[in-house]
Amino acid sequence: MSLTLYFLRHGQTEFSRNNAYCGAIDSELTPEGLEMAQAFAAAYSSTPWKAVFCSPMKRTLATAKPLCAATGMQPELRDGLKEINYGQWEGKTPEEINREYHDDYIRWSADPAWNAPTGGEMAVTIAGRAMQVIEEIRQLYHSGNVLIVAHKATIRIILCSLLGIDVGRFRYRWGCPVSSLSIVEFTSHGPLLQVLADRTHLGDRLRNLPGS
Repeated sequence: MSLTLYFLRHGQTEFSRNNAYCGAIDSELTPEGLEMAQAFAAAYSSTPWKAVFCSPMKRTLATAKPLCAATGMQPELRDGLKEINYGQWEGKTPEEINREYHDDYIRWSADPAWNAPTGGEMAVTIAGRAMQVIEEIRQLYHSGNVLIVAHKATIRIILCSLLGIDVGRFRYRWGCPVSSLSIVEFTSHGPLLQVLADRTHLGDRLRNLPGS
């Protein structure tokens, strides 16, 4: 049996609903976001989990809580799984950032690997800290299912790193909507993407809510 990592993005927050950048802001889930967490737990509580690793932010902890309650597991908290720090862009929309920090925004949009949001983190920095957590998991568990509850940019950067894609392209190669699940299996030939951004565990109403 191989090791399989399940990457779950947290449920809806007011910032995802309003398409505003939220990295270091420790936002709560909306009521709909809490429903998303419950829906994931209902769909996946019977999966034989080896462990649950989680970013220590409120929105990720609240997303992991129903699944952990149903399975009796305790989440392993890792700072390496935190979202990108958006610095002075925190809480602002892309339109506001483009107006107020135009040159930085253009540079970051072109190559976020080596250009940071104003006062924030580069994608290569997130890749370095997040992949340390992935390597820790691989050392601890050589087989079975491990859930990782994290954030939009962080998950996309991890997937780029695992699949050999330039992390500077993380914003342009795949989506990662709220409460979406991506699955990577470690085979004899390396990481194999089995599922990308699946949200079938959500009902139609939750899947069709505005915001990302």
